[in-house]
Amino acid sequence: MTELSELAADAFIFGYPLVYNLTSLQVISGRGMGGLPATQFNEFGFAHKLANPSVPFVSVNNDTVYALAQLDLSGGPLTLHVPDTDGAYYVLQFVDVWTNNFAYLGRRATGTAEGEYLIAGPVWDGVNPDNLPVITAPTDIVSIVGRLACSGPDDLSRVLKLQQQFTLTPTDGSTPLVGIPSGNLELPKSLQFWDQLRLWSQAFPPGGDDLEFLAGLGRLGLLDHGDPYMSAASELVAALTEGLAAGQTRLEAAARTEDPDAVNGWQMSLHLFDYNRSAFGIGTIDTDKWKIADRDVAYLTRAVAARNALWGNHAYEAVYPQVYVDDNGDQLNGSRQYEITFTELPPVDAFWSLTMYSTPDYFLVENQIERYSIGDRTSGIYYAADGSLTIYLQQHEPEDADRRANWLPTPQGDFRPMLRMYQPRDAVLNGSYSLPAIRRVS
Repeated sequence: MTELSELAADAFIFGYPLVYNLTSLQVISGRGMGGLPATQFNEFGFAHKLANPSVPFVSVNNDTVYALAQLDLSGGPLTLHVPDTDGAYYVLQFVDVWTNNFAYLGRRATGTAEGEYLIAGPVWDGVNPDNLPVITAPTDIVSIVGRLACSGPDDLSRVLKLQQQFTLTPTDGSTPLVGIPSGNLELPKSLQFWDQLRLWSQAFPPGGDDLEFLAGLGRLGLLDHGDPYMSAASELVAALTEGLAAGQTRLEAAARTEDPDAVNGWQMSLHLFDYNRSAFGIGTIDTDKWKIADRDVAYLTRAVAARNALWGNHAYEAVYPQVYVDDNGDQLNGSRQYEITFTELPPVDAFWSLTMYSTPDYFLVENQIERYSIGDRTSGIYYAADGSLTIYLQQHEPEDADRRANWLPTPQGDFRPMLRMYQPRDAVLNGSYSLPAIRRVS
């Protein structure tokens, strides 16, 4: 590779989360996503059921009913109202366009009482007449990813009533919104990524030393205005094309790299979402423990997080251990049968679940009993006399009734389960709690 190609590969890793995130938002705002309807800027869209395989979103959860608001703060601040959930778990996660989590509201962060907040853009310097707590966004485009705990169909009516009490109100009337710039769709596919990265990084500049890194990418045309790639020199086109391919290869390799600190095959990913190092608002923890010190490591981690688990929370809100292999180190596959026994249940202050995903897309898996996750809120699961819990992971329905009660169906091919622990306790965060291995039994 040439020096310019290597720079392009680095730029791909840097810019992939921005492009993937905004592309996803455009699709969702235009067409919706599974149970989430298409929704205009500065309004909440609510799912009316738990996610299922009709939702083609990477590592989507089956524990909570989603709420999503795509904000455009170029028209001025918004007032957010949250209802009293009477102790029930929820979280509103605030994510900028670079996928940085910069604020949280909800049971862990702010409690479950009714409240109001002012959400403002990065350059706002206006009046806050009601003296509301202010959430300052690093970029004008922001996603509020809401998750309202739902124990199943019988609990859904409670959640649906709560949804309507989450509201957003513009404070400056009907000020026009800038929106998300559109790239040149006439460009070859290999150049459309770069045009989107160029446009969107200029419209929504990053913070901290990310801005310094971006300034060093001028040779790639990313600082240019107009339409630079329509008439780009052949040397630049070749470097961008080669760098794109090399960056994609690097990302896919990193997305499947085993965690050196994995225990019993489980990649705990306690710091997968610690790449934000400059924007910490309400509900975040601004300490070195929750920041990745090395900038290059932070960029690759951010890209992997977007690839594998877009819009995931910091570990102090929820932990997402994932596992690809059994107790022998072999890839999990639906042609075999497995079990996992929890002699000590995951220590959490909210709840936990184990969710099944296919690979390489990390989508939920169709199955005959429509069970996509299993956990401490699953009705009818069987605990042994000593309080332990064994979950059976296999493609075909077990014959034994107790095993059927604890069955999590697998796909035909390779799969990757993910365990979610909401409001994990210190034993999880400090590593003193270990998840058991998934045992192959046939």
